[in-house]
Amino acid sequence: MSVDKQSTVSQQSKTEDSVRSPLVTEMGNTTIAENVVAKLSGIAAREVPGVYSMGTAARRAFDTLTDRIPGSQTNVSGGVSVEKGEKQTAIDLTIVVGYGTSIVDVAEAIRRNVIRAVEQGTGLQIVEVNIEVTDVHLPGDDDDQQSTGDTVELN
Repeated sequence: MSVDKQSTVSQQSKTEDSVRSPLVTEMGNTTIAENVVAKLSGIAAREVPGVYSMGTAARRAFDTLTDRIPGSQTNVSGGVSVEKGEKQTAIDLTIVVGYGTSIVDVAEAIRRNVIRAVEQGTGLQIVEVNIEVTDVHLPGDDDDQQSTGDTVELN
């Protein structure tokens, strides 16, 4: 192994070790499941004005069907993917924005809200929040679905 590679590896180890976390203490460790981080992230992202929906088209169609089942719970973690370590986490979000909103402003607001919610709720350090905008919801789109009896087409 070259000297450059060795120094890079040792710097990465130092960075990971230097991350202080309220989850790792002398009295014991606290482990948080990925689905907890995903739910907190999904709720925080949906609170941002301009976010119309979350997830891919297939995920949204599935959620529409499951919402019709009496007693079913809303899937707040749809459109959220989490990679979590012991002290740090990275979050990927897939969203649909409403027409007329600034995608840049919505993305920045989502990042702020998700980082605040996850760091305060879990004590994990957020490494990154990646946002993929897959669609823009047009105002007339709801009228078309309601006029067809709220049917969902799966292609």
